[in-house]
Amino acid sequence: MAIQTIIGAIVWNDLGLDPVALDLGFFQLRWYSLAYLAGIFLGYWYLLKLIKQPGAPMARRHADDLVFYSALGIILGGRIGYVLFYNLSYYIQHPLDILKLWDGGMSFHGGLIGTVIGILYLSRKEKLPWLRIHDYVACCVPFGLFFGRLANFVNHELWGAPTTVPWAVSFPEMIQGVIVNGPPRHPSQLYEAILEGIVLFAILAWMFWRTQARYEPGKLVGAFTFFYGLFRFLIEFVREPDAQLVGFAQATGLHMGQWLSLPMIILGAWLMWTAKGRRQRIEPIAGTESVA
Repeated sequence: MAIQTIIGAIVWNDLGLDPVALDLGFFQLRWYSLAYLAGIFLGYWYLLKLIKQPGAPMARRHADDLVFYSALGIILGGRIGYVLFYNLSYYIQHPLDILKLWDGGMSFHGGLIGTVIGILYLSRKEKLPWLRIHDYVACCVPFGLFFGRLANFVNHELWGAPTTVPWAVSFPEMIQGVIVNGPPRHPSQLYEAILEGIVLFAILAWMFWRTQARYEPGKLVGAFTFFYGLFRFLIEFVREPDAQLVGFAQATGLHMGQWLSLPMIILGAWLMWTAKGRRQRIEPIAGTESVA
């Protein structure tokens, strides 16, 4: 079927996308859930490649535990963060809906906090250099961001502001109680998939494989934090705020995502700026090699 247009826009309904990947009647598997699984498994695969390089801050046995704690932090932190940052009033009235992860509603910033807590716990438990563990994990996160944003597009959620660009997309929207094709909008989910997924991965991969960044504690996680915060802050200018936070955006002049990203930009810049001063001889972890 040829892709139809509405005032020059691509109609989402004509793309043949369905938020449900598998429907057995009694069970539905959504692309949103598969995106998280793909991000976790690919991140784990890439982490194993990273720790094979000289000077790794952990051994394979630590990586196995790290995946569990990180996944737990992503899911719990992401959901709790969404509840607290984006829709607290609703969930106070409907507390059981907090458990409905399959309906969507995850906060990256909350997931980030949850992952940091998981890493800190593992590092203290195993006596590992926590900041360098963050460096390695940061290199793996763009996988999850990429697939997560693609899932947002498939779910026709978190769309952009109205626009007249040639690649604008008309998403199905509820207007006066009726679902109709909405106005042409920026496909901001795809912008984020490209910047937060592909571009951010490329930056971190270049720093890890082509520079000495992995030997300067905090430099890689600092780059991740800075560039993610910067990309998110900029994209929010062409993204619609969550419906329940339109008033907040109008009152403060910035979206909630932008306010949450500002500390990340500042912290990331500081971590990169001070990383060289933290370089020291890296002692070997059992099963790895040392580097001066």
